[in-house]
Amino acid sequence: MKLPHKLQKKIAAREANDTLRTLKLPANLIDFSSNDYLGFSKNGHLLEEASQLLQKNGISSQGATGSRLLSGNHALYPIVEAAITRFHESETALIFNAGYDANIGFFQSVPQRGDVILYDEYIHASIRDGITMSNAKAYKFLHNNLDSLERLLEKQKLASPLLGGDTRTGEEVKQEDSILEREIYVVTESVFSMDGDSPDLMMMQALCEKYHAYLVVDEAHATGVIGSRGQGLVQTLGLQKRVFARVVTFGKAMGTHGAAILGSEALREYLINFARSLIYTTALPPHTLATIFVAYRHLSNDRMPHPAIGALQKNIQVFRSIAASLGIQSSFIDSTSAIQCIIIPGVERVKTLSRKLTQYGYNIQPILSPTVPEGQERLRFCLHSFNTEVEITNLLTTLATFIDLKQHHEG
Repeated sequence: MKLPHKLQKKIAAREANDTLRTLKLPANLIDFSSNDYLGFSKNGHLLEEASQLLQKNGISSQGATGSRLLSGNHALYPIVEAAITRFHESETALIFNAGYDANIGFFQSVPQRGDVILYDEYIHASIRDGITMSNAKAYKFLHNNLDSLERLLEKQKLASPLLGGDTRTGEEVKQEDSILEREIYVVTESVFSMDGDSPDLMMMQALCEKYHAYLVVDEAHATGVIGSRGQGLVQTLGLQKRVFARVVTFGKAMGTHGAAILGSEALREYLINFARSLIYTTALPPHTLATIFVAYRHLSNDRMPHPAIGALQKNIQVFRSIAASLGIQSSFIDSTSAIQCIIIPGVERVKTLSRKLTQYGYNIQPILSPTVPEGQERLRFCLHSFNTEVEITNLLTTLATFIDLKQHHEG
């Protein structure tokens, strides 16, 4: 059957502006693209230890067989959630099938009608989708801009009858009774996936406490990366007891799959009862839970920082140092994370540069609109513990020969 006409037009528009997405098999190139920051996904020792854990617990099932509320909550779930809870110094952890599922489940179910969500304008698509499914009102603040956030918080304070400023009539109070219980949720990421930068979480949490708001932090690109053992930015700053909820994911630095929401016992109980992406999906298979457990066990060893994290942090410093020596550091978005981005406006221009680097053996993917705003197309370099200094040096030297700095800055 033919694709409906409206859908054909949308595909044709993508083809016309050269932004049509396709699925490609991995190429045998030097990896500067994946989220496998610590190389855990290729670590044979982790695979072997996961198999041993399954044998130790007498688990031979290939699948979970059902949702966690039916038959899928197998014996490894409480073991792994307890390990995550200890590692992240949280009251509880609730595992979801993916970071996308965790964000959908949280924002679809937690903010209620009459509540308000204030979110960073660069927040991840999974959070945006969850907000779309919510009955709460949502407003964005400028990226990592505390003044912009505080203006929105102040506006909500003036609009709330609990905090002053109530000028409604009795009938209006009756019709809008939910406003009396208005909650405010502030949402950000500890490391933004498209820029690699971080917010001032200390000041953001202080603002949330000042305005009685709940802070929610997505730690997807900080889990396993930031902190001596990869605890994440919230924990590194000592905010783990003050942040309402954290989302940690296992498909990036942890090298496996899944995610968890960290928070209070009461939040966990609520999500089990109302998060649809947890309730209505088959649970993760035992082998995935085993790999999550052994990945955390490796990060929990006595060596600090963890060798892989130490190697990654060294490579980040090497990358920035070499870029500076070549005179191209100012062309990159300021970031001290494993994500280093250079803005190359124009779809064809950034795709051409990506193809050139591919010809030299480097896997660097262009990031196009609508993932980023039009005119903000970029190359995103993901650094890893296993990249060598020679690879980084050769990559940046090659990149420098391809970009016209004068033209780039003017663009």
